[in-house]
Amino acid sequence: MSSQVAKIRRGRKYDQVINGARSVFLTDGFEGASVDEIARAAGVSKATLYSYFPDKRILFMEMVTQQCQAQATTTVQSLDLTAPPDEVLRKGGQQFLGFLLSDMGQRIFRIVIAECERFPELGQKFYESGPMVMRRVLVDYLAAAQSRGQIRGNVDIGLAADQFGEMCKADLWLKVIVGIRSDVSQADISRVVDGAVDTFLARYGV
Repeated sequence: MSSQVAKIRRGRKYDQVINGARSVFLTDGFEGASVDEIARAAGVSKATLYSYFPDKRILFMEMVTQQCQAQATTTVQSLDLTAPPDEVLRKGGQQFLGFLLSDMGQRIFRIVIAECERFPELGQKFYESGPMVMRRVLVDYLAAAQSRGQIRGNVDIGLAADQFGEMCKADLWLKVIVGIRSDVSQADISRVVDGAVDTFLARYGV
């Protein structure tokens, strides 16, 4: 994997190629996306595209990584990590669930799941660039809140963070990802996240 990543060239048309790849991959999926179509969408020649990314799989993994990292960064920067748990968990949960339920979030997840059996490193890159980043931030925040006396002592912080993430996905996420629901409102998201925060703090709050 490290040898593949080293082959990526970051030049002045790197962002242009990534943006073109994003539009094609999210529309056609990994298997359906052609290099010719990606080059057209990016406004570059096929030779230029290959000079940045030697094959389609590497380009797809880079696109997913960039998108997940951007979302994780946006979420973290929107939070005041010195605020009390009720505020941080509520805002962070809404950002997290909002991305999961977004069209882009759903498309990325479906493509990764469809391809990770053939390309196991894709699943790892997806997890490391998005979910793992968010989990690490939440674990660090809960540990700091625990030291401030806002979260109970003798708590498995890692497990607590995982449980909060899963509670934020209750009811809505699975229905959306399998196509049972498509009409999710902000009120629906708030309902699920508020329930997750209340349940979490009833168990772990002080």
